[in-house]
Amino acid sequence: MATKRKPTTDRKLTEIILHCSATREGVDIGINTIKQWHLARGWKDVGYHYVIKLDGTLQTGRDINVAGAHVEGHNATSIGICYVGGLDENGKPADTMTKPQELTFHLLVQRLRATYSYMPVKGHNDYTNAKACPSFKVLKKWPNINTPSNHGNTTS
Repeated sequence: MATKRKPTTDRKLTEIILHCSATREGVDIGINTIKQWHLARGWKDVGYHYVIKLDGTLQTGRDINVAGAHVEGHNATSIGICYVGGLDENGKPADTMTKPQELTFHLLVQRLRATYSYMPVKGHNDYTNAKACPSFKVLKKWPNINTPSNHGNTTS
């Protein structure tokens, strides 16, 4: 019987950082649109490692072995995940994450922790007061997401 090999990366991964696309509620975009935005800013690729569409579809962005471009000073050691949304119909920051997006996010966090190691989940706004992204406080929405007893189950 063949043994399962864990994927490897040369990067020392220490955290998962959640972002939003800062698009109005219900506007469904994907990785290609976000990549176009980032390329227009002069970046080499999309800044996020994963994008979660409104229906919960998970799209892969920047290769996990390559540092992201999503939080200055933390890109080398983090995984960037972006959910589509983050603004209400008036363009104001709001938690617009759909139930399918939440489910996909929690399953992805579980998979990443099982594959690489335990990493705490934080929001972009945990690093700067100048950003609302992901338009909610991660630990307020999911108070137990980073507790030691919750390393496998992130939905509590």
